Amino acid sequence: MQTVTIAFWIVALLVVLALLFDFMNGFHDAANSIATVVSTGVLKPHQAVVWAAFFNFLAIFIFQLKVAATIGKGTVDASVVDHYVIFGALVGAITWNIITWYYGIPSSSSHALIGGLVGATVAKAGFGALVGPGLIKTALFILVSPMLGFLLGALLMLAVSWGFFHSTPRRMDRWFRRLQLISSGLYSLGHGSNDAQKTMGIIWLLLIAAGYTSPADALPPNWVIVSCFVAIALGTLFGGWRIVKTMGQKITKLKPVGGFCAETGGAITLFLASAFGIPVSTTHTITGAIVGVGSAQKVSAVRWGLAGNIVWAWVLTIPASAAVSALAWWVGRHIL
Repeated sequence: MQTVTIAFWIVALLVVLALLFDFMNGFHDAANSIATVVSTGVLKPHQAVVWAAFFNFLAIFIFQLKVAATIGKGTVDASVVDHYVIFGALVGAITWNIITWYYGIPSSSSHALIGGLVGATVAKAGFGALVGPGLIKTALFILVSPMLGFLLGALLMLAVSWGFFHSTPRRMDRWFRRLQLISSGLYSLGHGSNDAQKTMGIIWLLLIAAGYTSPADALPPNWVIVSCFVAIALGTLFGGWRIVKTMGQKITKLKPVGGFCAETGGAITLFLASAFGIPVSTTHTITGAIVGVGSAQKVSAVRWGLAGNIVWAWVLTIPASAAVSALAWWVGRHIL
């Protein structure tokens, strides 16, 4: 592919903007990692964010970078990407994240980024520049990831209820308060593995467009990998508190056993998605798992009205961030 001439300061500015998005992803999605463990009283808020941030970063040593490859090479035609497209994608995603964070809506940072990339690319080169198979796979998992989280959360809750049928509530609570430390760590590991790679993919696209790295390279530069994992871990460390209450208690009341089942179901879903290189929403996944746990106990335990409002936020995320990013692409053409 042809490279475009981009001033170094613009590349540096966009890398910083991408890392800011990554930080905000950790900040915005910290609630997904810590809401259940805080709301069940297993960890205090400041303990939970340190715990989650540690496992976010630990993912760098465990998972392959298949999600980064999907974003970098399998979503839009890399040959049409330039600094204006990257600027539009990041501004669109960041704007939507700020709006949903302010109103306490657990939308998806992941799909905001994908919507931003799609909107800016279409604004520049039309729909022909989109890579169909990659986008279809991502779109399918908008439905599959919460459904799989729901199914695993419900099945785990039923299995635990059957296995501990003769145990006293106090004994169960004591066991699952300990086990929830493990499940929340695993979920944070899955969060880091999938979400940090999305920002990696964006920076990789930029570096390919600017000629700093080759399209034939199997992986982005090491400094990109490390900086993305550090940024998301720091974002989690400063976690966003407006969303925690919605995720942890408003959808359904959780006890440590429910928190364990929701986090474990969500973690399994994220591990599978990362293994197959599919960018999924950690927000969708944990929400589905929490609803599954609530439904397994009692269908009326789930506040379906609130869950429905969250689904609407999911549906709107990609088109809304795409529209904002298309406008940002036009603005970027005039200021960069």
